[in-house]
Amino acid sequence: MSRPVSRVLTLLELLQTGGVRTVADLAGRLGVAERTVRRYVDHLVDLDIPVESVRGRHGGYRLAPGHRMPPLMLTDDEALAVLLGLVAGRRTGLTAAAGTAGETASAKVRRVLPERLRRRLDAVLQSVAFTAPPTGSAAVPETGVLLTVADAVRGHRPVSFRYGGGRRGAGAGGAGAAGGAGGERTMYPYGLVAHAGRWYVTGRDLSAGADRTFRLDRVAGARILPGTFEPPDGPDPAERVLTSLATAPYRHAVTVWVRGTAEEVRTRLPGSVAVVAAEVESWSRVEIRAERLDWLPGVLASLDLPFAVERPDELRELVAEFANRLADSARRTTRDG
Repeated sequence: MSRPVSRVLTLLELLQTGGVRTVADLAGRLGVAERTVRRYVDHLVDLDIPVESVRGRHGGYRLAPGHRMPPLMLTDDEALAVLLGLVAGRRTGLTAAAGTAGETASAKVRRVLPERLRRRLDAVLQSVAFTAPPTGSAAVPETGVLLTVADAVRGHRPVSFRYGGGRRGAGAGGAGAAGGAGGERTMYPYGLVAHAGRWYVTGRDLSAGADRTFRLDRVAGARILPGTFEPPDGPDPAERVLTSLATAPYRHAVTVWVRGTAEEVRTRLPGSVAVVAAEVESWSRVEIRAERLDWLPGVLASLDLPFAVERPDELRELVAEFANRLADSARRTTRDG
């Protein structure tokens, strides 16, 4: 902890002892000049801590009568990290604690936060949908961007931002930023989605006149605009994001027929990987976008359902090679050979 932050917290502890503390006394206790004490008091006021200035011969500073700060002070980033960790762990099943433990811990953290920050964090928690937990390194958005977009989602307000698109934009394909184009964007945000370690906002991109999905870690300078909008009926934000990820314009467009109902296939293939495009009699037509094909034979085998590769021919050859390797392994009884 840096020395100024430590002294600000020490000042708070001194004021919590009660009564009026003179500037000279506080300066002596903290080992700083009196004008520095006044600056530290301003820091506390900025954190919504009710420090009162008392004039007169015996004047100084005191906390508002009846007020006592709990012994927990968090920055915006720290508070967001703690609450999101508790909520994400509970909703994705990552935490081993009993269900009520996460809820009571979240309630305790919220209770000691300044009202201003609590309202903004509540907007995030009410606006976000969690899908799959992180599978690798996470792409974390700026706290200010996340809080602003969450406010816009909850209030059904338009938002503008600068977008630095990657090679495939938001990683959302046809429903994402077209061609990964960056620049200024104006959007009606429908919802926030945390998926596999990345944050997305999905909604109507007014700049393009189409529904789009953007990665929040590539968003900067977010600000809420005047006016409101009415979110449309249809898929929820999580479904929109998963569908857009599964239909992204990757190198290979794969079509496979799987013998099973659409529901059976969906329980085996996540929505971010594949889309069940049709169901004909007892077969489901599955569409997959992939940058590489080498991982698909194992995934198809893991379905434990008969399937037929419609396209591309290259995948059919890879499946045959995979089957041969499995057969060779099944015949092998020792490590030799």
